[in-house]
Amino acid sequence: MKTHHTRTAAIADRLSDASIIIIGAIHATVFAITMLLAFTVTQAKAEASEKSCGGNNLMQKIAAQNPERFKAIEDEASKVPFGEGLLFKLEKDGVAPSYLFGTMHMTDPRVVSLPPAADAALDDADIVAIESTEILDPAAAQMALMSKPELTMFVGEKRLSDFLDEAGKAVLTKGLAERGMQLALIERMKPWLLTGMFALPECEFERKQAGESFLDLALAERAERDGKELVGLETLLEQFNAMASLPMEFHVQGLIDTLALGDTVKDVTETMIVLYTEGKTGTVWPMLRAVAEDAGQADISASEGYAKFEETMVTTRNKTMLERSMPLLERGNAFIAVGALHLPGAEGLAQLYQDAGYTVTAIR
Repeated sequence: MKTHHTRTAAIADRLSDASIIIIGAIHATVFAITMLLAFTVTQAKAEASEKSCGGNNLMQKIAAQNPERFKAIEDEASKVPFGEGLLFKLEKDGVAPSYLFGTMHMTDPRVVSLPPAADAALDDADIVAIESTEILDPAAAQMALMSKPELTMFVGEKRLSDFLDEAGKAVLTKGLAERGMQLALIERMKPWLLTGMFALPECEFERKQAGESFLDLALAERAERDGKELVGLETLLEQFNAMASLPMEFHVQGLIDTLALGDTVKDVTETMIVLYTEGKTGTVWPMLRAVAEDAGQADISASEGYAKFEETMVTTRNKTMLERSMPLLERGNAFIAVGALHLPGAEGLAQLYQDAGYTVTAIR
């Protein structure tokens, strides 16, 4: 029993590449999981908006305790193409300008409140494109998911516990118990759904349950209300297919480690929100890697899980979004709003638009 406890504690004392990657993905790239959580709306809770999620800004902690590490993060971020800014103006001769805006899939008031320049660009746009418009029709989205149950549930003989060792089962059982849940009740659920729930601070999940709109949904609702043309660049099934294509071991480890993180999840979330509101999208991955490395994890950017995730959930999807949004840009006066971590980087959307012949300018 003591050995078992020691192994469980060891899991809780570290951050894995899977947990860091998935937490980052859920907040800023994987729209589908946020959409599914929004579909679980039950009774509205009036107090949800008033609750503070808490959490500490890890960048402040790193700056105070390890100035060299902080400088290294900032130096790395400064080299990321289009790593600063949430709103970019896209210009090309012969067509009206369009805009690219980075979102965060959360209901936090700091996130949902649009910067003035983005608010004005959205107001003036004729076309609004988000990752998926299915969030406006939960019944249709649920029907689409039901047509492919294997994307969210184990449909064969395998169950979640089949992928866990005893230490992992202990962490999962404990984490579920703290949330009033039992392993037997979630055995058939795919791990990325559970991670989506547990990677959110309780107050954020409660706001979603209360029916409050996360940023992307608020943009879609506003576009629809204002009579603008609303376009989706992906489907829910495409995003879940991408998640399902990643190794099961990667997802299971991410689930276990996310549960073991405890309140550190709040710290990571708070840090990402602060970086988002500051427009420092290029700082997010360097920060997440530094947090993982400071907790004893090797360079996650060199791991197979990170590489597979980046290719599947970011790079490949960026190319899809580019291809599907180009006809909108050619018509002009479009407002393209996608997860903020799709914008920066050598293969980010801002760079891809520039490579396609557009002048891309950050609007501060």
